[in-house]
Amino acid sequence: MEPSVSEIHVEAGKTHKQYLKDLWIYRELFFFLAWRDILVRYKQTIIGVTWSVVRPLITMIVFTIVFGKLAKMPSDRMPYSVLVFIAMLPWQFFSNTFTEGGNSLINNEKLVSKVYFPRIIIPTTSMLVSLIDFLISFLLLALLMICVGFIPAWTIIFMPIFLLQVIIVSLGLTFLTSAMNAKYRDFRYVLPFVVQIGLYISPVGFSSTIIPENWKILYSINPLVGVIDGFRWCISGNTAFIYFPGLMVSLGVTLIIFIVGLQYFRSVERTLADVI
Repeated sequence: MEPSVSEIHVEAGKTHKQYLKDLWIYRELFFFLAWRDILVRYKQTIIGVTWSVVRPLITMIVFTIVFGKLAKMPSDRMPYSVLVFIAMLPWQFFSNTFTEGGNSLINNEKLVSKVYFPRIIIPTTSMLVSLIDFLISFLLLALLMICVGFIPAWTIIFMPIFLLQVIIVSLGLTFLTSAMNAKYRDFRYVLPFVVQIGLYISPVGFSSTIIPENWKILYSINPLVGVIDGFRWCISGNTAFIYFPGLMVSLGVTLIIFIVGLQYFRSVERTLADVI
């Protein structure tokens, strides 16, 4: 008589409570993957660290020349270089997380298809690598402010609030795009285009104070507008950067993006091993 064979189906927790329990159980895997990505980025390489320094500096110089010197855009009583570099902090964090996280499931195809763990861990690790770049850029900003003699305001203590906002919106879009990229492989070609367009429709190279009053609410649908304005307000203390109705819109859109991205990722997570 042949022994019976029982099948075991392992899948992500169907309830939020079960899923949170899975995330806690696999927390060491999260830190392992994050540490792996950090080592790949920085260990035994010059370009990794150098690129974290050179990229925001080059962008700051180009935008300062184009918008500050040639277009004569207002800087709201700040050195234009500082105005741009402040915006580069959240923008670089977002673009790195969005780009790396959007391709993360494809890059870890074998891991996803062979071993069970909450798949959401993989795109989330890109956020920690981006956080390292953020800290490096923040040190560069401090050196820049010392060089130009700009003293940050006491409102800098509120910066973690806006850092949390850019983390939330970055993860929401990363969850959405990474899941779509796993199902539709040609979607990865859209990511660089979105980042490129986003750079120019966000107030990175200019101050959002130049936006006409009747357009500010519509412009604030871009959640990075509120984030960048918040960063500039935190460091300068200039209330001209804060448009509270627009900030509320930005926060609302941020929460919607995160909820939609998380729900979509969870809806396709059970089939990722089959479609990837």
